[in-house]
Amino acid sequence: MYIENIHLRNYRNYEEVELSFENKVNVILGENAQGKTNVMESIFVLAMAKSHRTSNDKELIRWDKEYAKIEGRVKKRNTSLPLELTIAKKGKKAKVNHIEQQKLSQYVGSMNVVMFAPEDLHLVKGSPQVRRRFIDMEIGQISPVYLHDMSQYHKIVQQRNHYLKLLQTKKQNDTTMLDVLTEQFIQHAAKIVEKRYQFLAVLQEWAKPIHSGISRNLEELKIQYKPSLHVLETMDLSKIIEVFQEKCDRIKTKEIDRGVTLVGPHRDDLIFYVNNRDVQTFGSQGQQRTTALSLKLAEIELIHAEIGEYPILLLDDVLSELDDYRQSHLLNTIQGKVQTFVTTTSVEGIDHQTLKDASTFFVKQGTITKVK
Repeated sequence: MYIENIHLRNYRNYEEVELSFENKVNVILGENAQGKTNVMESIFVLAMAKSHRTSNDKELIRWDKEYAKIEGRVKKRNTSLPLELTIAKKGKKAKVNHIEQQKLSQYVGSMNVVMFAPEDLHLVKGSPQVRRRFIDMEIGQISPVYLHDMSQYHKIVQQRNHYLKLLQTKKQNDTTMLDVLTEQFIQHAAKIVEKRYQFLAVLQEWAKPIHSGISRNLEELKIQYKPSLHVLETMDLSKIIEVFQEKCDRIKTKEIDRGVTLVGPHRDDLIFYVNNRDVQTFGSQGQQRTTALSLKLAEIELIHAEIGEYPILLLDDVLSELDDYRQSHLLNTIQGKVQTFVTTTSVEGIDHQTLKDASTFFVKQGTITKVK
C-alpha cells in the first residue's frame, strides 16, 4: 500500500498545498520549524484520525480558520481509495471513497501507517502511558472492534470516576449506579486485556528475530505485559471477567474512599527484557534504542502478515538519532518494499542507496518544492 497524493487545507502552517508521492522513499528536507513534521503528521492523521504530537485537535487547524481538511488517495492492491478527514472545532468527519463513516473506528485501518519519531526512542524508558498508547494505536489499526472497545471503556471509566467522586464526597449514597457501571467496565476491560495479550504474543514473534539480527545474535528480546491485576495470558475471557469481578468487589470501598478507578487497562504497562534483564532499568541507551527499533520493524511485518500489505512508514527526524549501524539496518529492511517518508534537516552523512534513489521535497516557511 502507498499514498499517491495528499491535499491539505488550513492544516497547521499550510493554507493549501497539494503533493504527489512515489511508491518509494520520499525525503522531506528543510530547516527546523519550517513545516516538515506538519506534512508527516498530516499523513499520520489521515490514517489514524488523530495526531501523534497532540491530543488537542484544535492545534491542527490553521490560525483563525474554522476547520482543517486532509484529502488523500491510497493505493491498495488493485484499488485506489480516496480518503478525507475534516477537523473542525466541533469534531471530525471522515470519508472513505466519498462515503461518510458513522464512527471513526470504521474509518481507521483504511490506510495503515507506522510512525517512528524521536519520542519513540523513549518507548522503553518513558512513562507507562507512552507504552499503552503504542500498543493501543497498533492494535487499533488492525482491529476496529478493539478501537470501539477502547472508546467505550474510556467513557465508562470517566462516568465511573465521576460517580465514585460523588460517593466519596457524600453527594450520593446509593451504590446501585456504581454496580451497573462496574459491570460495563469489567466487560470492556476484560476484552481489552485479552486482545493486548494476543497482540503482544504475535509482536514478540516478529520482534525477537529482528532484535537478534540488529544485535548480531548477542541479545534476546522478550516482551511482558504487566496488567494492573493478576490476569494471566493463559486465561480465557470468562476467567479474566471473573478475576476483574473479584478484584472490583474487594476494592469497592477503597475506590469510593479515593474517588477513582484503581485497576484496569488504563493502568497497565509493558516490560521489555534483553537477555532476561529489564531494559528500562538495566539496559544501555544502545539497547533501549535497539529495542525501540526492533518493535517498529516488527510492527511493519506484523501489519503485513495481518492484512497482506505493507504499511506506510513515517520516519520523523529519527535517522539522525540512530548510529550508522542501526540506520543501515533500518534502511536495508525497508528497501524496495515499504513506501517511506523521511524528514530531516540534511541527508549528508547518511550514505545509503535508498536515500540516493529517493524523491526529495524542500520545505521553507510553509512552501514545498519538489527537488527531484
